[in-house]
Amino acid sequence: MVAPVSTVGQAIRLSTVDDTRALGERLAGVLRAGDLVVLVGRLGAGKTVFVQGIGAGLGVRGPVVSPTFVIARVHRGGRLQLVHVDAYRLGSLAEVDDLDLDVDLGDSVVAVEWGSGLVEQLSDARLEVQLERSTYSDERTATLVPHGGDWAERVEQIVADATVTDSRSAAH
Repeated sequence: MVAPVSTVGQAIRLSTVDDTRALGERLAGVLRAGDLVVLVGRLGAGKTVFVQGIGAGLGVRGPVVSPTFVIARVHRGGRLQLVHVDAYRLGSLAEVDDLDLDVDLGDSVVAVEWGSGLVEQLSDARLEVQLERSTYSDERTATLVPHGGDWAERVEQIVADATVTDSRSAAH
């Protein structure tokens, strides 16, 4: 079954690379086993940095680095296992299927860079994170687009947490 597509996303302005990582960390707080996060954005948009934040928020062991050449890395030792996939070199649904990500999805969080159009069939519900980077600075915009399940409610929680954090930062 294909999850209903949400055409509404929540945009969050991220002034620095650290803000991008921090948003990933906030997302980790609402992640559950079986969640699929699809990251969309050009080269250098901050997809890996965002997943580093997820890893930090989950408390996984070791560094989270781009799995470009190995396609997928499994990070253990945290609240949940994190499967980090770089689908850039994958050209078909058959190649995605060969990774057996559906097996990992049940007891892990699966975060897929460059996965748009390739991994949506893995889950009835997913979060799409669209990252855009300014041409002239490290500023980024992250748009969180919920697809099915209770993702809309979880996105609202993340955005509310981001607003509270931003207002506290501005007060100091």
